[in-house]
Amino acid sequence: GSSGGAGLSLLDTARAQLQPAKRKRFGEPQKFLPVIFVVLTMCFLFVSYIWNHCVPMLQIGLRADTVLDYDMRWRGAVELAVFLYVTALLAICYVRSVLQSPGEIPDNDPLWAYLPHDSKASPELIPMTLQEMKKTGERRHCKWCGKYKPDRCHHCRVCKACILKMDHHCPWIYNCVGFANYKFFFLLLLYAVFDTHLIVWTMMESIRRCITDEETPLLTMFLTLFTVTLAFFLAVLVTMFFGFHVWLMSRALTTIEFCEKSLPQKEAEGSRGSESSVFDLGLCGNVRACLGNNPLLWFFPTARPEGDGLTFMSDETRLTKEIESGKGIRRRTHQKTQR
Repeated sequence: GSSGGAGLSLLDTARAQLQPAKRKRFGEPQKFLPVIFVVLTMCFLFVSYIWNHCVPMLQIGLRADTVLDYDMRWRGAVELAVFLYVTALLAICYVRSVLQSPGEIPDNDPLWAYLPHDSKASPELIPMTLQEMKKTGERRHCKWCGKYKPDRCHHCRVCKACILKMDHHCPWIYNCVGFANYKFFFLLLLYAVFDTHLIVWTMMESIRRCITDEETPLLTMFLTLFTVTLAFFLAVLVTMFFGFHVWLMSRALTTIEFCEKSLPQKEAEGSRGSESSVFDLGLCGNVRACLGNNPLLWFFPTARPEGDGLTFMSDETRLTKEIESGKGIRRRTHQKTQR
């Protein structure tokens, strides 16, 4: 009994020595500069749209004897209401993308604690759904964190941590995009696309008014044109980026998985190609995996995705579990990768 306790104590000590000290989030203030730039850009577009477009549309501050255009006022009220609503959702998603941890491998969990001599662990200690293994048959591990890597997990050298279902590190939110905050990041792109297009297409009326009205102040004309130009530039970039993430979601891929082409070619076997994923559950299943099980909440910055970010259901493991659930057989199909 005492020898067993001593052995466990030595094991825990060795694991503690392998694992580095926990990182301090937001410990580098200079990396907030991109976040400050994004916030200032959002504030400028917000103020300029309301002041140079909505206020003239609502015809606020005109002389008492001025004949009002009620059709214009109605359009201005609708555009202002939609803009405020979408911008509020955009701001919430941005804050949550910055503050929400993307998810990390838990500490003091024997399932993920790594020791060098223990790399070929017994099957009982390997999660049944684990797909990604080294070509040698060993479990993937992180030499910096001293932990085994779950599927889709990668080490971020900026955050100095292993991120669950890591998509990429985004300097514009001073955070990694991963399992726990991907929905907020995806919706952030969606609302940014809607907001920038709303600014561009509705402010065309204000541009025409500025050009045709000879009494328009030069500063107002400049700010209106600059706002539309900036919004158009951002709309093009964000729309392309959002379209890319829609495609990734439909294929059950992360940005890292797409860029590294992690899955080997399988055309010769008549199976998935390099642009497919072993975690592909069909279009509806892939969307649910990212945005949650309740379709009514898909487009709201609430409700984390189901699961723990450590294990992922694949099409193969799902069928295996369904067929062999009553036989006590645990067949496993590892996707061997060189990571």
